[in-house]
Amino acid sequence: MNHDQFVGQVQAAAHFGSRGDAERIIRATLETLAERLDGDMADNLAAQLPSEIAHHLRTDTPFERLSLDEFVRRVQMREMEGGHRVDLAAATYHARVVMEVLQQALTPGAVEKLRTQLPADFEPLLSGPTGSPARRAASDRQATEPQTSNPERGRS
Repeated sequence: MNHDQFVGQVQAAAHFGSRGDAERIIRATLETLAERLDGDMADNLAAQLPSEIAHHLRTDTPFERLSLDEFVRRVQMREMEGGHRVDLAAATYHARVVMEVLQQALTPGAVEKLRTQLPADFEPLLSGPTGSPARRAASDRQATEPQTSNPERGRS
């Protein structure tokens, strides 16, 4: 997934009118996630993302155990930088949107490792908002992509 696709999917799922708002919640969520992951895991995830997004996961901040509540509060605080007004419910939804698109951008193995690094109370963030445009777009892509066939199949 490239930068424009990632930002576009977040923008659509969060129902934002501007890419700037989508980029703001991507930054807020991924910088907070970077605080919650050990450095190697954050680097592994970043390696699978476009550089414009990956740099949000690369930090010198040491690993810190965060509850889901503290994670969302930090996302909210980062979103509010620059004078934006964001309540806790909106910050929670925004974090879920970003995490959903992040999981679509990662390999299945990386998603599984991410899930094992986060405590069970993070599951609501990892399950994503059901029926969001980002999830529908991924489903639509799978349904419309041509199935590859093996040219050797059927030969004796």
